Amino acid sequence: MPDPTLLGLCGSLRRDSWNRKLMWAARDAFGPARFVEGDLRLPLFDEDLEAEGMPTDVTALKAQVKAADAVVIACPEYNKAPPGVLKNALDWLSRGGHPWADKPVAIVSASAGRAGGERTQFALRLMMVAFQPNLLQGPEVLIARPSNVFDEDGQITDPQARELLDTLMQKLRALT
Repeated sequence: MPDPTLLGLCGSLRRDSWNRKLMWAARDAFGPARFVEGDLRLPLFDEDLEAEGMPTDVTALKAQVKAADAVVIACPEYNKAPPGVLKNALDWLSRGGHPWADKPVAIVSASAGRAGGERTQFALRLMMVAFQPNLLQGPEVLIARPSNVFDEDGQITDPQARELLDTLMQKLRALT
């Protein structure tokens, strides 16, 4: 198989977020691939808006999910749950078709708290059940206090975090 396509979805919109850095580290650990970053800056889900016609940015994101050979979701924890921007994207992606069906998906998270996003991963795994992806169960990549794990260039310096991420991405690649 030629280089697969890896889609990255980052639940933080901030350009320099820890989860964006983690998503890029996951991309690098995945190995040679065509990497596409999905844009989660979507209108709020609204059935009236949907009735007027699916927004083009939603259609584009759905096409990216469908075309990807694998997906990595980097998700922060906001108030003990995934951020609304990611939930909103999942709500839109639930409409018409099944782009996630059997799609290999890995979840990673970085969060300033001591649990590294454990609750957000639990909630996100629950949200993904209806989509029926091939969701990897581990190893869990939970980066607590990311300012102590990433260097100024966005590289993971913690050996255990690096090993967990490498293992998860090797498993994801094997499923493509």
